[in-house]
Amino acid sequence: MNNTPTPSTTTAGLLTGKVAFITGAGRGIGAAAARLFAREGARVLLAARTETQLKAVTEEIRAAGGTAGHVVCDLADAASVRAAVDRCVELYGRLDVAFNNGATGQPPGPMDQLPEADFDVVSAVDFKGPWLAMTAEVAAIRATAGRGAIVNTSSVGSLTGNPQLPVYGAAKRAVNSLTESAAVTYGPEGIRVNAVAPGTTLTEMLHAWDEEVPGTIEQLNLRTPLGRAAEPKEIAEAAAWLLSDRASYVTGTVLRVDGGLFA
Repeated sequence: MNNTPTPSTTTAGLLTGKVAFITGAGRGIGAAAARLFAREGARVLLAARTETQLKAVTEEIRAAGGTAGHVVCDLADAASVRAAVDRCVELYGRLDVAFNNGATGQPPGPMDQLPEADFDVVSAVDFKGPWLAMTAEVAAIRATAGRGAIVNTSSVGSLTGNPQLPVYGAAKRAVNSLTESAAVTYGPEGIRVNAVAPGTTLTEMLHAWDEEVPGTIEQLNLRTPLGRAAEPKEIAEAAAWLLSDRASYVTGTVLRVDGGLFA
């Protein structure tokens, strides 16, 4: 008699049964992640500053059969961040995973030409914002799911000198450090923390940079072994894997998703 189990014809999604909180979810990588996470079985709460964008993506996910809600959130405001994470727990009863993707760019150019006001905005959103988010998310995971995972969006621009985007690159390098510190701190509790470092990715931020400095995308693609820019969904795929149980022994890493740009 053959007692070999019959393989199941049903494959569970990467994030089946999980509740996911996503910042910067109104467009670009965050919106792609929201759609993907929902398709992979998660109940998702989308957070960003622009409600019209959030509403459009949320309705798209629901129309496709997914479970989604949205909340307006300003990453530079501690109370707003805490309220958004609290709303996730109120809506779904728990928090399992979080993708801290929200960010803002800077006008490209040398650091001595960047106005102090722009420096403050980039620092508040791209550095302080992930710190605020992780602090609130760890508390929510502890209080509900008990174990979980967090992924932050960094950038390959954080891995070396960045003369065109110096403050953006510095803020993202700080996020790398926060990611590693959080992984060491919360690993014993079963909370994994990683980051993705996208290379050239076709987001509104990249297109704005290309408008300011024509030829930027073309030059980056020439330096990239795969010869092209990424679609936002390709970065979201890496984040989904890191948040899933299939990456259960991965923590404290900054995963380059750059087409070989920094190989």
